[in-house]
Amino acid sequence: MEGSQFGMAARLKVSVVVDPQREAEFDRAFELLRELVDWSAADREFSVRGNSVYTTSVVLWMLVSQRMNPEGSLESAVKRLIETQPDFLPRNKRITEGTLSEGTGSYSRARSRLPQGAAEWFAQRVSQSLIEASQPSFDGRRVYLLDGTTLTLAPEPALRRAFPPATNQYGAGVWPLALLVVVHEMASGAALLPAVGAKCGPHAVSETALVPDLFAQLPDDGIVMADAGFGIFAVAWEAQLIERDFTFRMTDSRFQALRRKATVVSSGSNSTTYSLTWCPSAKDRQTHPEIPPDAAIAVRLHEIHIHDTLTLFLVTSLPHSADALSDLYLKRGDIEIDIRNLKVVLNTEHQTARSVEMFHKELLTSLVAYNLVTQFRRQAAALIAEPPRRMSFKRTWTTFNIFLWSSSAHDAPQWRAKFRKALTIASHDKLPNRPGRSFERETYPRRPKSNQFKKRKPKLAADKPDS
Repeated sequence: MEGSQFGMAARLKVSVVVDPQREAEFDRAFELLRELVDWSAADREFSVRGNSVYTTSVVLWMLVSQRMNPEGSLESAVKRLIETQPDFLPRNKRITEGTLSEGTGSYSRARSRLPQGAAEWFAQRVSQSLIEASQPSFDGRRVYLLDGTTLTLAPEPALRRAFPPATNQYGAGVWPLALLVVVHEMASGAALLPAVGAKCGPHAVSETALVPDLFAQLPDDGIVMADAGFGIFAVAWEAQLIERDFTFRMTDSRFQALRRKATVVSSGSNSTTYSLTWCPSAKDRQTHPEIPPDAAIAVRLHEIHIHDTLTLFLVTSLPHSADALSDLYLKRGDIEIDIRNLKVVLNTEHQTARSVEMFHKELLTSLVAYNLVTQFRRQAAALIAEPPRRMSFKRTWTTFNIFLWSSSAHDAPQWRAKFRKALTIASHDKLPNRPGRSFERETYPRRPKSNQFKKRKPKLAADKPDS
């Protein structure tokens, strides 16, 4: 089996030398992959009745399977379960005799019974395993990128109440709109559990209001970095409360207001650094009454001239130089690409859940799917000594889905052989190298929604009841 797979590698013109060190690397990668996808531990935390086929681990596997499959239907998940029969399936007469129904009713009920806490536990375990497998990215510390996005949901009554649609002069829209604030670890690209709220309606929240839920997940020495939308006193104060360092970009007007009160620390050819005791403004106190009257933060301000039309304004609690933080902040755009991979490549922006709880479970297992592919991309990049982001997420996702996720291997040697083959193929999934190309940032065109619904026809005058 291994000989045929390495023959395939030769036809692909991949030089993979089998030596003891490389074998050990493959073994470590195999064990880590198994640690990330071996979910039977969930059955001990969230047990179900003894004779059930759809245990917690099986339902979690199938939810991720739906996100891995471009079709993403319940039917495809059930049929994939019957075909692959993962080794954590329980011992059951319907499994051994091959009489498990292809209908989706049992799986649908099992999805509904699955506790949301099980999906949270699962997503958190996978993301932490992936983060721990990577090296810190800045001065021996981990950097966490913060950003916000939205998801449109199915037009179900429960979802419309929880996440009201946007409105305009013609009234309310059709699509429920959920606001997400996500945080990704920079070195690994792993996504932590997001914070979710309503974008519109009477209970709408801002991105900054969801920040405390995310900060609680960061380690003690973690550094949070975000764009100008989060560069306000309230967010910096939340970081200060839990003793987390931060680096935020600021708007021009907000920075200039602070600079007038700051003291110059150093000045270079393209940057100036200031020190400041940052106190909340009257508007900050009005919009965030929870901030105490004596609140203050010792910060540094960096004014960095990138080129003639761009000046970067940063506020930070870190003592590092303007050049070091400028280089670090250039990587902040990675999270925008990560969000696009999560929403578009894995099709997370097309949620079919009909209840609020199911929406959260599908969202969390979508993050698991994203993190598994991100981990596989990192391992493929290490094989050819390239940075992980040099590899195409879309192509490595396809390789992972076809050669590993759909695999029917049941023991370690089979898994290891399949993993070698998949990793070798994924090592070709590099993005084109186009040095010297530079484009101004442009907005992606709005993507059409595939789940269109029948539109209401306007009532004619003749159809209206007589008053």
